[in-house]
Amino acid sequence: MKPTRSASRPASGKPKAQRNRLSSVTTAIRLLKAFSEEEPEIGVSALAERLGIAKSTVHRLAVTLVAEGLMEQNAETERYRLGVGLFGLGTLVRRRMELSSEARPYLFDLRERTGETVLLGIPTETEIMYIYNLESRQALSMRSDIGVRRPGYCTAVGRAIFAYAPEETIDQLLTPPLAGRTGQTITDPAALRAILADVRQQGFAIEDEESEPGIRCVAAPIRRSDGAIAGAVGVAGPSVRLSLEKLNDLSATVMATATSISARLGYLRP
Repeated sequence: MKPTRSASRPASGKPKAQRNRLSSVTTAIRLLKAFSEEEPEIGVSALAERLGIAKSTVHRLAVTLVAEGLMEQNAETERYRLGVGLFGLGTLVRRRMELSSEARPYLFDLRERTGETVLLGIPTETEIMYIYNLESRQALSMRSDIGVRRPGYCTAVGRAIFAYAPEETIDQLLTPPLAGRTGQTITDPAALRAILADVRQQGFAIEDEESEPGIRCVAAPIRRSDGAIAGAVGVAGPSVRLSLEKLNDLSATVMATATSISARLGYLRP
């Protein structure tokens, strides 16, 4: 009998995750993690010694991280420190966690009231990412895993978010060519601009089998305390059960949920 190899340890003897690591990326992450509250600024020599790598490597990585805003250099001491770019990234994570946490009870209530799958999404560049998904308890339902990204132009959640985006962001969102994900997908920029204008006027967005065949969705925007769009909440399900008339009927319920979540985030309606 031939010996079998462990699935987690191939012939190289290293786990797959370890073999797939990029050494330069790993070193850059170790470099960022070297800083602490007790030692907010560190010089090249100290970093090289601490990480066990050449000073030239530290310098090269530091220059790259400074250019990306993830590190800064003290002009007087020439030591390095963490950059404000990391603060911005951390803020995105905090907002995502805050939104998901505050929205949770309202999402469960919305599922109970509609009987359909409830989605919570946030913007990421010109796409949306689902950060919460409550599947319908009905046998025929819509599924979208947490972390899945979808285009912003053809999803109800995306339209509810990007309808309120700055004009330059909308220009990026609608830059041709736009992929036709289904036979129903609208890819004409002018038509999509008109749809986004309707969203701003009525306060909700509809998706008619434009992202996934056989799936319809209605969504409404959620605002942070400063009025900026934090994400959107949507109700989705199979088109055989959710007619366009039904979606319009559900829009008031979805908007009410979005308003309640916005209030939890500190948004006071004018």
